[in-house]
Amino acid sequence: MSADKSLIHSHTAMPGKSDLIRLGIGILGIGTSGPLIAMSAMPIPTLIFWRNLGGAIVTAPFAWRHRKNREGMGWAVLAGIILSIHFIGFFLAMRLTTVAAGTALVALQPIFAALFVRITGGHIPSRAWLGMVVSFSGVILISGVDLTISLRAFMGDLAAIISAALAAMYMMAGSKAQKTLETTSYTTICYFVCAITAIPFVVLGGFNFWNFTANQWWIVLGLIVGAQILGHTMFNSALKRVSPAVVSLIIFFEVPVSSVLAIWWLDQRPPIGILPGIILILTGCALVVLRTRTPQGELAP
Repeated sequence: MSADKSLIHSHTAMPGKSDLIRLGIGILGIGTSGPLIAMSAMPIPTLIFWRNLGGAIVTAPFAWRHRKNREGMGWAVLAGIILSIHFIGFFLAMRLTTVAAGTALVALQPIFAALFVRITGGHIPSRAWLGMVVSFSGVILISGVDLTISLRAFMGDLAAIISAALAAMYMMAGSKAQKTLETTSYTTICYFVCAITAIPFVVLGGFNFWNFTANQWWIVLGLIVGAQILGHTMFNSALKRVSPAVVSLIIFFEVPVSSVLAIWWLDQRPPIGILPGIILILTGCALVVLRTRTPQGELAP
């Protein structure tokens, strides 16, 4: 087994250089998601539909040439359904609370991922749990003020926490799917299923599919290119070699990116506790991710 392949079984190992580049691009891409969603006036199910349909259309031409596996396709379909429900929670959070608080609470994702890894028989070292506790303290510090503001903000916080758990499940399903599927095949199936899953919510909610201003369609295009292709697709590509627990932890960096963009694009000032909170989150990430590996690619004891 190669060093790169072995990393998917090591839930705290530093990813290789190529995957670090992919994850870095993914952080910048997904960091645009929260602010763009907050800027959009399109109904949430409609926005989910167009964003994911666009993502599926972009990746589909690269997917046809790859051989499909029935088991992998099943995991991809499950991931698409989970992703759609995750997006409902995440989009609600972006509309009901601040981008900074919402993305910080969604950053609980790696804690849920670690729990799922542990439940499925994986090993999470004690030092990794310490890092998660430190990061969780940062999340609490960032969102604590928001919890006392209003019922609306509280509901947004709750939606974000549920979204975090679903995001971890989506990562786990994606990792399973890509054991037998190429990334482009996986993302095409996953995004298409996610889009189709959103249709009943659009229809039952009586939401509009088409009649929106040009500015709303530009936001959709921004979500497709930034959050979906440069964000989710880059993360999904890394999942072929990197543990979903590690990918989830690196997504912590979405919090400062989204917070800065929300200040810049929306003039949305986060709670005063966000700066020390972000420092705690990044410190926790460093405790878990920045580890010394042996020459064989495994963690040093």
